[in-house]
Amino acid sequence: MVRTYGRVERERRFLLAAAPDPASVLVTREILDRYVDGTRLRLRAMTDLATGRTDYKFTQKIPDGSLLTTMYLTADEYAVVAALPAATLRKTRHSVPPLGVDVFAGGLAGLVLAEAEFDDDASLRAFEPPAGVVAEVTDDPRFTGGRLVRAARVEVREWLAEYGVAL
Repeated sequence: MVRTYGRVERERRFLLAAAPDPASVLVTREILDRYVDGTRLRLRAMTDLATGRTDYKFTQKIPDGSLLTTMYLTADEYAVVAALPAATLRKTRHSVPPLGVDVFAGGLAGLVLAEAEFDDDASLRAFEPPAGVVAEVTDDPRFTGGRLVRAARVEVREWLAEYGVAL
């Protein structure tokens, strides 16, 4: 059975100087994101490192309305959609409640972003970022997956320098 859902996405993103202390991590997942060329679509394979289970999701993000629609796929369905031309992004996501902390790999190695998701606007506004946050980048479109996936390392280095972080 394919599960789907559409919802308003309420999140805040933060730049961190380093990966979290391993003792604070509850769950770690390896993520491969494929941003399909010429679209707002993202294909994700997310593997839980403790269990080896991989979930496959096909997502459309509409930034203006912050609308997120996701469909869960089987491995076979994922393989079909993965044949589409796409730019890829690899990262490791550490669950450190209330944050998901992404440690990027490849050309973005050294970049660490965290995000918190909220059920309502009041919770989003009331959230106080924990210690270790360098800056909030929620409103900086350069730090979205769709932009980062196509950014050169030198560009990201310049963006981080604006926040006092070296890459």
